[in-house]
Parts: sequence; C-alpha cells; structure tokens
Amino acid sequence: MALTVTTDEEMERALTELSAVEGTSRQEVIRHAILELYARSQHHERVVGATAEMMDRWDDVIERLSKT
Repeated sequence: MALTVTTDEEMERALTELSAVEGTSRQEVIRHAILELYARSQHHERVVGATAEMMDRWDDVIERLSKT
C-alpha cells in the first residue's frame, strides 16, 4: 500500500539524520516509529487492564489497609 506523508523542514531533517544514523531508508524510519508507538500503546493498555484487575481483586485489602 502507498501512503503520502506531508513533512516540514524539521521532519525532513530528522528523517534524513535518523536514516543516516540507522543506516536505513527514510521509509523504514517512519515504519519503525509507527510500529514502536503502536507497541507502546498496546503495552499501556495491558498495564491499565492489569491494574484494574488487581484493584478489583485486592480492593477489600487496600480498603482495610487504608483505615489503619
């Protein structure tokens, strides 16, 4: 699939520099950035979900401890 990304001077410089540093294409830099951001967002959702589960599971204990 093709996608057009509109860039400004700052993004052009960043893409060019990252591409050189990473030794890869500008397209690969963009691809990697998107996939990394996606992975982080998925991790965040898992942490939020696990936290909610633990809060439900241990709510009574937390409540009792907060009263001491």
